[in-house]
Amino acid sequence: MINLKATIKQNLKDILPKHLYKSIVLLKYKGNKYKCPFCNGHFSSLMPAGLNLPVLKEKQVIGAGYRLNSKCPQCSSGDRERLVYLYLKKEKPYIFSSKIKLLHIAPEKNLTTTFKSHSNIDYISADLYSPVADIKMDITDIKQNNETYDVIICNHVLEHIINDHKAMTELHRVLKKKGFAILQVPISYSIEQTFEDESITSPEDREKIFGQDDHVRIYAHDYVSRLTKAGFTVVEYQFTDDIIDRYRLIKEEKVFVCYKS
Repeated sequence: MINLKATIKQNLKDILPKHLYKSIVLLKYKGNKYKCPFCNGHFSSLMPAGLNLPVLKEKQVIGAGYRLNSKCPQCSSGDRERLVYLYLKKEKPYIFSSKIKLLHIAPEKNLTTTFKSHSNIDYISADLYSPVADIKMDITDIKQNNETYDVIICNHVLEHIINDHKAMTELHRVLKKKGFAILQVPISYSIEQTFEDESITSPEDREKIFGQDDHVRIYAHDYVSRLTKAGFTVVEYQFTDDIIDRYRLIKEEKVFVCYKS
């Protein structure tokens, strides 16, 4: 069956100049209920995002399931990106003024733009596959010296890595003493132990069992202990309800701030 609404929307997108189409879309979301910290836009609602899969609902996976009011209609920032930025602004404002070296794994567009706009930040983006990253990096085998970075941002990456303990220990190794890493993952607090099974290898089975075709586990209550085992001291941070509501963060999502002592 043809989705008439989606067809009309796609036709308009194909026909109209990009800036004009964007203006029409923004009219739909015009309002003052929600705010984006990246573009400073104000909106009546945000765009939906995430996957609507049974396993994500069943396991109540935070940060991966389908959610309304998630994606900024103006700059396309997602809730996970806004979460990290708002935490840094509120709790670590010195990184935007002091000389630091920052490693950004699997770089998100708005965070990248923000970090690059601050001349005090020696910014390096890294990814195993992305052509827009500054360097190619396998985080289970980082070809850099011990204690290279003051700050590491690794946002929803570890769930893709088969040997996540090796990745965690490598990130710990290249982090400077007294530095910190933000290591976010989709997580379920409905299960005690992280669920993983290396025999599940096909994209179809991984999507069905882990919630995405390139995920290899669902993290659980033991996520912090896994980080601790890699050498980190972990502090879990949550925003107040007013910030969560204003910037459309996920209410249950914590920031995992990982220190190297």
